[in-house]
Amino acid sequence: MNWKIWGLFVGLLWISPGESKCPKKDEHDILKGCLKQKSTAFLVPDKFNEVITHSCQENGCILFLRINRTEQQLEKWWPQIEMEKLLQLSKWHISKELKLCVLQGIQCDATICNITDSVCHSKIGSCSVTCFLTKKICKQSTYNDHVCNNMGLQVKDKYIINMTGENKVCINCDDPVKTPGYELNHSDLAHFNVTVDFEGGEVNPSKAAEVMSKMSDLAASINVSSAVLTLGEGVTGLLVRETEPEDVNEVSFAYMSANSSMNIIENKDFLDSFTRSVTVPKEAFEKSISLNISVPFAAVFRFLNMAKDERNSSVLGNEVLAVEMGATISNLTDQISINFRNMKYEGIPSCQSWNGEGKQPNWTNDGCLTKSNGENITCQCSHLTFFAILLTPLNQTISSSDLNNLTIITQVGCGLSMFFLSIVFFMHFLMRKTKASKATGILIQLVCAMFLLNFTFLINNFVAKLESSTGCKIMAAVMHYFLLATFNWFSVQAFHICLQLYKGGKVVIHHYLLKVSITSWALPGIAGISLLAIGKYGKQVISTSDTEETVTMCWITDSTVHYIVNIGYYTLVFLFTFTTFIIILSWLFCLKRTNTSNTQISTSGKGIVTILGLCCMLGITWGFAFFSHGTFQTPAYYIFTVLNSFQGFFLFIYYYNVKGQNGHKNFTTTTSSTTTIDTNLDSCNNPYINLPGKK
Repeated sequence: MNWKIWGLFVGLLWISPGESKCPKKDEHDILKGCLKQKSTAFLVPDKFNEVITHSCQENGCILFLRINRTEQQLEKWWPQIEMEKLLQLSKWHISKELKLCVLQGIQCDATICNITDSVCHSKIGSCSVTCFLTKKICKQSTYNDHVCNNMGLQVKDKYIINMTGENKVCINCDDPVKTPGYELNHSDLAHFNVTVDFEGGEVNPSKAAEVMSKMSDLAASINVSSAVLTLGEGVTGLLVRETEPEDVNEVSFAYMSANSSMNIIENKDFLDSFTRSVTVPKEAFEKSISLNISVPFAAVFRFLNMAKDERNSSVLGNEVLAVEMGATISNLTDQISINFRNMKYEGIPSCQSWNGEGKQPNWTNDGCLTKSNGENITCQCSHLTFFAILLTPLNQTISSSDLNNLTIITQVGCGLSMFFLSIVFFMHFLMRKTKASKATGILIQLVCAMFLLNFTFLINNFVAKLESSTGCKIMAAVMHYFLLATFNWFSVQAFHICLQLYKGGKVVIHHYLLKVSITSWALPGIAGISLLAIGKYGKQVISTSDTEETVTMCWITDSTVHYIVNIGYYTLVFLFTFTTFIIILSWLFCLKRTNTSNTQISTSGKGIVTILGLCCMLGITWGFAFFSHGTFQTPAYYIFTVLNSFQGFFLFIYYYNVKGQNGHKNFTTTTSSTTTIDTNLDSCNNPYINLPGKK
């Protein structure tokens, strides 16, 4: 019998006990489950000398605490008691608006069932009960560094409540300015495949975008709540993660200077003590969670040496900031706030963003609002991406009111010009009875180029708002092509006038009109295709002095290319056409003196029409752009806009006036001192038809 018992006993030793069907729960899970019910939580210190059965289960849950416990991982959720009278709570307890009751003494089992007041301090029999609402009692408490340092306890990031006093006072020792205790340098981050390339001492923008795209994997790999990230000189960041989705809240990152370390700020009132800050709202965290982000996090990087964009834009402090949360976050109602305080700068600040696409930043102000007040600048953006404050030189901006006025003048003027230029086309192609002269053919091609230039200018702003990078580049190239074509036809008009004067009104060059047409229409195409191939077209932002209103258009993004190709070329055109204009005026006044019977020139009104028409044909009015600097900037803008917006209208009046008077006839004149010549010119574009012939 004995051997059977021993055999059974040995056999039982070999049987695996298996896994428990009721695994032991983690302490923090027990606490969270209890507190999520938002019922009363009874805190029982470990020196409590009574067994509590707690027959009234509906009244709340009971938490047994240890005095002076040291488990760091439970500090966030589990209350602590120091010196048997100081209750330590974390910010998590305060934000949850809990009702806590601390039990001390004996005979407390019955007391639990009788607690009804939201806040109480009583002693029922031998049981002392202290109850309070965490958020209510600590709501008005502010951080006091001096008091907390003199307590002689480990109270960092805690709220302290003295349970022995009659008037419960909450001492806030939760420092709102926190420095992460964990740091990952460039070698540590290399293990997570997070690296950045430096080219000539500058950060490659595309590599910076790759770094931000890897923040989600990094947040899921590390096991700390926050960490400083260092990728090299001038490239630092800070990552904050929250493993409990329901606990996410607004978080701010702040630092004193471009080279100082970043801090985590939990109270906005303390942001004013820092010169730079970035605030990520709670809504952004909630959106990232809704997009199935497993670990909610926010990473902010600071790039002090990122390569510039194609326009060589000036960036305030050379600081480019990037915010990443592992998902595409946009259309935020509670916007991301970026603040730069006490900054010394020259120019007009404009908050810009870049989506990280492409080899170089393509800055845009879409989704960002700029607010500047002296030396303080605030950017409010509705999305996550790369951010920078670009500075536009003061002499390149105008007031918002002037911008609105000029926009209206331009739209109305261009619309009217297109209308009247259309009438010129109608009159030329449908109402002419004879074959047009060479001068008329040149004028009609100028009208065509000007009509298409006005049309592309009117629709440019609408295309820029479509947010299509390719469409905007094509729009810019097309408008630039017609601008250069218009300049070319200004030159052709001047050349034709000079040639007629030299030849006495007769041009006998073989295929003359075909040659000037091919040259004038082909050369702008070569320039446009070349600039399009090297990526010089894109969205251009026109800033105003109040920084809140801007206008975007599709145009050349490189200012150097703009000055060389457009301003430089027009300067040559202007010198040629203006010289021709002066020569023509001298001939007209000479004719007026020698031939007083010529009523066409002597009439003041028609003389003005002749001069305005000549100015429009030669593009003289574009020369007012040279005066748009300093004190003359705004007046020059208005004169330039009015004259050029109504350029088509002036050409129509000129065409109609001269055509209505003379039709399509050939004119001959004689004087006592000249021989008769046949000008063979169309009167609509030859104001010098009655000039004396050559001897």
